[in-house]
Amino acid sequence: MKIRLSEYNENWVGMFEEEARFLSEVFGDEVIKFEHFGSTSVKGMNAKPVIDIMCLVKEIHKIDMYNAQMHSLGYDVAGEWGIQGRRLFRKGGENRTHHIHVYQVNHPQIERHLVFRDYLRSHPDEMERYKQLKNELAQKYDDTAYYSKAKKPFLSEMEQRALKWSEEGKKQSR
Repeated sequence: MKIRLSEYNENWVGMFEEEARFLSEVFGDEVIKFEHFGSTSVKGMNAKPVIDIMCLVKEIHKIDMYNAQMHSLGYDVAGEWGIQGRRLFRKGGENRTHHIHVYQVNHPQIERHLVFRDYLRSHPDEMERYKQLKNELAQKYDDTAYYSKAKKPFLSEMEQRALKWSEEGKKQSR
């Protein structure tokens, strides 16, 4: 898929909120809460214009019962898509607008995603470094698969700093 990188758009927050309201009607009482994460959730960050929504639910296996309904509502049903215990729904086909990542409330991937988001929000210098890398890679690679692979080493290093930052914050608040 061709890389589409956009400047930060204030409308992304509203797109998250609107989709979360819609999905809360679809999934009903299964939902505990929604989180906006990924680059579209960080003010000032450039991003592929796809809203990443984390949907935290009580019991992940119950979400499979919604696959036919989600498909009929225009979502691709991608199953775990490489992360055990997650359910991924994609909206928008080739011009995706949303990725819905459904996790059971105690899944270990949740903290990693949210800590990274919060780290970027709290560290504008780090956000700018990441933004610059994304711009460089978008110029170099046409395809999202190559772009994503090229970001991995940088992201892994930054994620470790984010997790360390989070742990230090927890220690200080004790």
